[in-house]
Amino acid sequence: MKLILVRHGESEANFQNYWTGWLDVDLTEKGIEQAKKAGKKIKDADLFIDVAYESVLKRSIKTAKMILQQSDASFVPEFKTWRLNERHYGALVGKNKETIAQHFGKEQVKKWRRGFDEVPPLTKDNHFDRRYDQLDPRLIPTGESLHMTLKRVIPLWQECIAPDLLDNKTVLVCGHGNSLRALVQFLENVPTDQVDQIDIPNAAPMVYTMDAQLRIIKKDIL
Repeated sequence: MKLILVRHGESEANFQNYWTGWLDVDLTEKGIEQAKKAGKKIKDADLFIDVAYESVLKRSIKTAKMILQQSDASFVPEFKTWRLNERHYGALVGKNKETIAQHFGKEQVKKWRRGFDEVPPLTKDNHFDRRYDQLDPRLIPTGESLHMTLKRVIPLWQECIAPDLLDNKTVLVCGHGNSLRALVQFLENVPTDQVDQIDIPNAAPMVYTMDAQLRIIKKDIL
């Protein structure tokens, strides 16, 4: 059983170094090329994707589509879910990371970025479009810790991804730095005081080979 985790290619926010969260920013030209290369790597590794999961943000959606195209799997079902969205950075969203570090200090910023339970300053208002209209408003955060992000990712694993794997499907999950960090922490049982060591580079496919109990046999980074 194969699970492929891929963070989206470089986004405009990655390039310009600001907090993104649920902002719907696009890929850069570099990010597009990274996504295509990720798909080629998956194809060269003789991996045959059966189903894909994406966030509802276009940097994830576009990356997944390019991966599927390059790996000859454009025909497979794709499921978009808010549960794979990037961690919501609250009032930090849209702010330059260097400016925030100067204001709050590098140690505090490190806690917000890499800690498990550290919650950023909350936003008073979410100005989202219709993609969230069908979602219970109580589920829409105004800021999240990594722990809170994990809690919304786990139902997707339990209800969708794990059953697909148990059905012998090769599953692509195209998420974001923190939604994937949360999933990796869960899958690899990483202690919460070590989550800051989990690094998810842009568009670097992580391939987990699992047994019938969904225990990890092997992990490869393509």
